Amino acid sequence: MTSPTRKIAKIIEPQNVVEGAGVRLKRSIGGHALNYLDPFLLLDHFQSTNPADYRAGFPLHPHRGIETVTYLLTGAVRHRDSAGNAGEIGPGDLQWMSAGRGILHEEMPQLRPEGVAGFQLWVNLPAKQKMSAPRYQNIHANEIPVIERDRGASIRVIAGTVDGTTGPITGIVAEPTYIDVALAGDGRLVLPIPRGHSAFAYLFDGEARFGAEDSTVVTAPKLIVWSDGDSIEVHGEKKSARFLLVSGKPLNEPIARYGPFVMNTQEEIQQTLRELQQGTFAQ
Repeated sequence: MTSPTRKIAKIIEPQNVVEGAGVRLKRSIGGHALNYLDPFLLLDHFQSTNPADYRAGFPLHPHRGIETVTYLLTGAVRHRDSAGNAGEIGPGDLQWMSAGRGILHEEMPQLRPEGVAGFQLWVNLPAKQKMSAPRYQNIHANEIPVIERDRGASIRVIAGTVDGTTGPITGIVAEPTYIDVALAGDGRLVLPIPRGHSAFAYLFDGEARFGAEDSTVVTAPKLIVWSDGDSIEVHGEKKSARFLLVSGKPLNEPIARYGPFVMNTQEEIQQTLRELQQGTFAQ
């Protein structure tokens, strides 16, 4: 008996939004079409060579109760926070920040001729870790292993394990898989995903056929939400394609959201707002 291949549950057209101090983004999780895919709270895609679209950046702002995952394709983003951390991520780099009990940070795209392109994903933290100490995992491009499969798939393994190769991101409760896949026009990808884990693909370049016998041709940019099952299947469709494939273990906990704060109750949100007003947040 073969393991069930996941089917497409939903295809999301990203929404154009403006966030931060005026950064133009495409949002596919955290919007009207898909508010939450436990444990994933938000997925934004930014890509522009026009400085007006991104130069204002994300000035100092707070987070609590979540993890933010910033993955760059081109350009550079400088960051600093209230704990004195500072640095820059560039093409192919990734930062996985666990905000825990609270941090103030800023992320400022740098003006470069090539512009800037990348993604930010928000991952929920379980109740038992929402008030943990903040931490960063900063991963350089050369630390991310690349697998070349003979069926036309090149896979950057950021988190999780593919073909026995494990990505550099570790210690995340959601047990995530986070990979960047480049698929040739005649390529094919079959990949196991733990049953019960939420899973999505974000196609940001080209087109591909998602699914097995009931497959659907999808053209970028789109978010594909997978149904449950043991594996996913993607086929090239004349054009090459590039997409993120992300999965994670649902927390199955209540959530209370208010902007950059995600807790379990409204009372916890109110406490967070009081701390901001009193100047005791992130101390």
